[in-house]
Amino acid sequence: MITTKLQNLGRATIDTIAGFGRSGVMLFGALVGKPDFRKGFPLLIKQLYVIGVLSLLIILVSGLFIGMVLALQGYTVLSKFGAEGMLGPLVALSLLRELGPVVTALLFAGRAGSALTAEIGLMKATEQLSGMEMMAVDPLRRIIAPRFWAGVISMPLLALVFTAVGILGGHLIGVDWLGVDSGSYWSAMQANVDLYQDVVNGVIKSMVFAVIVIWIALHKGYDAVPTSEGISRATTQTVVTASLTVLGFDFILTALMFGG
Repeated sequence: MITTKLQNLGRATIDTIAGFGRSGVMLFGALVGKPDFRKGFPLLIKQLYVIGVLSLLIILVSGLFIGMVLALQGYTVLSKFGAEGMLGPLVALSLLRELGPVVTALLFAGRAGSALTAEIGLMKATEQLSGMEMMAVDPLRRIIAPRFWAGVISMPLLALVFTAVGILGGHLIGVDWLGVDSGSYWSAMQANVDLYQDVVNGVIKSMVFAVIVIWIALHKGYDAVPTSEGISRATTQTVVTASLTVLGFDFILTALMFGG
């Protein structure tokens, strides 16, 4: 009984380490080498649309409602201390430091990450990747690289859009509904939000999360078992693994950036 458990633990550990190795080799093969801008740029633009633009609606709607909820809950707490004027900084700092990068990454994993895994897994199942290799076309450079760079570019921009819309949603609730002074909302935000400490660190967070999510999504698709069940399992693993990894790295980055 104990021997079986140890064998299972050892097998799981070896599989995990091997998975890290395969993902590293995949990314290295996709990104290292002389870039071909003439062929790569149109592919990048297409993926920016598929990954970034098509994710914009869910980001806008989610950012608006989260900003509104933040303002409503924040006002309830701040009004007990007579500090309603600090509603602007509360909403802005919450979105810039935490909710903007993290929620965007989770939504990105659920929408774009799962789609990428399913797409690449299906290409593997239908032997499109093998066909490219037979035609002397590197599938890593043609399929993986444009999607990786599109994800890394798109997600920080989506996080900024999420934050901006959330701040406007907070203004809508705080000023237009709850009666907080508009000048106080914006001036207190300007006085308490630091460009480098808050905005830049938030962008850095979103860039790290972008690499994590897109790397996991591409690897799970490229490494998927080429069957319908295997692709389905890989898609689920993408969302779960990427979400948990983002939350874990969020704690690490927060401790490094804002831990004092």
